[in-house]
Amino acid sequence: MRSPRIVDRLVALAVALLTVVPVLLVSGRWWVVLLALLASVPVLWRRRAPVVVTLVVGAAMSVMVLWQKPLLLPWGPLVGVYTVAALSRPLVRLVSLPVTVAAVYVSLTLPRESSDAYPLMGTAFFAAFALGTAEQARRLQAAEHAERARRLEQERAAAVLRERARIARDMHDIVTHSVGLMVVQAEAGPFARREEAGECGDAQREVFDRIADTGRATLTQLRGLLGVLRDGPAGALQPGLGALADLVRAFELPVELAVEGVPRSLPPEVGVAAYRIVQEALTNVRKHAAASAVSVQVRWGGGLEIEIADNGRGGSPRPGGQGIIGMQERVARCGGTVRTGPGVQGFTVLARFPVERDAC
Repeated sequence: MRSPRIVDRLVALAVALLTVVPVLLVSGRWWVVLLALLASVPVLWRRRAPVVVTLVVGAAMSVMVLWQKPLLLPWGPLVGVYTVAALSRPLVRLVSLPVTVAAVYVSLTLPRESSDAYPLMGTAFFAAFALGTAEQARRLQAAEHAERARRLEQERAAAVLRERARIARDMHDIVTHSVGLMVVQAEAGPFARREEAGECGDAQREVFDRIADTGRATLTQLRGLLGVLRDGPAGALQPGLGALADLVRAFELPVELAVEGVPRSLPPEVGVAAYRIVQEALTNVRKHAAASAVSVQVRWGGGLEIEIADNGRGGSPRPGGQGIIGMQERVARCGGTVRTGPGVQGFTVLARFPVERDAC
């Protein structure tokens, strides 16, 4: 699967060729070629600023068609309208509709295009907007399916832990009792033998001693095995900070992951809590923020700081949600603190965990 950067470069190259080549064939004026470049090349940055890119390429195309005949198909504005519909929040999409209609009407009216151009351009821009809206719906549905799959995987992991605990209890009740009884009988055997025969030979005593020693060693090994099976290491089936790269790589929006300082060892429960906070914050960005980019910063110093910031709408958390409450509970159990609220651009989650300085 191609990365978004490669796709953007290919799209920008195609739009530039489809816009500039006809201009070169019809008109050799340098300023018309410059307008053609301005109406196509900014498509390369359409994901970062879809509205700004659409306005720039649309304005350049509108100015160019005043002198460029015949009317070119506006590839740059079409891609821009598609991107706005695919990546922008609902309010921006709603506002972009009348703006697009007005801009297309002016671009056709000023150069006095024929009546045949109106339905052609209207159909082209309507199709671009509809395709963008369908793409956004598809991505949201895919994100919901991925979230559901993650939840199911967590439930499966919890079911595995419960099943392991049940097996451990059954093994303890059955095997440990049987082996313990074997040890007791082996230790009592020589005394019963002595009462019957009067004296237990050295060979018989040695045999009984070996049975008892083997039983004790087996019990020790079983207790260790059952302990691992029942409890396991803390967070053994849970992801930690080492899985953050895979988490952000799978996220549908561009995520910048930065690590500052020297990483140190963490208790498993702290690593699990840190991972879950980043996961919950990214989920909230996708559901509520209408952002186009996210940054995740992991800072090591006197403790561990994790900051998740987006460039979305910001504002206060929605009432009634359980995500932020869950973050606070996770961090509190690890002795840390968490702050959530509007950031420089969008919404920010900042979690702090205490970490021992002498950990290695």
